[in-house]
Amino acid sequence: MTFSHTIKSFDELTNHELYDMLRLRSEIFVVEQNCVYLDLDNKDQKSFHLLYYVDGALSGVTRLLPEGLSYNESSIGRVVIAPSRRGLGLGVQLMEASIAGCEEKFGKSPIRISAQYHLSKFYQSLGFVEQGEVYDEDGIPHIEMLRA
Repeated sequence: MTFSHTIKSFDELTNHELYDMLRLRSEIFVVEQNCVYLDLDNKDQKSFHLLYYVDGALSGVTRLLPEGLSYNESSIGRVVIAPSRRGLGLGVQLMEASIAGCEEKFGKSPIRISAQYHLSKFYQSLGFVEQGEVYDEDGIPHIEMLRA
């Protein structure tokens, strides 16, 4: 298996990359998680997008948001691994690349995320610390986490 990733601004994405990214996000967030919500929130245009490939096929994506767009800190969101690629340890690789991407694009500073609560231990293993109380987002328990 060969692994690679690229980070692009919204304007740098090709039509095919944009389509594949949005399709994967919809497949997971809308269909698999059975959430009716508006994924297209006008933050994509101001963010960077990490596209993660396994053997040339899009297998994961994240959105890297500058400080002030969602939180006072920079942020990582819309974290997705394709169902066919789960169980390969890609989550760690995807998040490590995303953290490095945030540091490259926004400088070495704290990163805040809104994590699905059942994944909080995974994010803790990457240096994120729970902040505040668990809250409901689209019917799924979430918690804010910060990596200082």
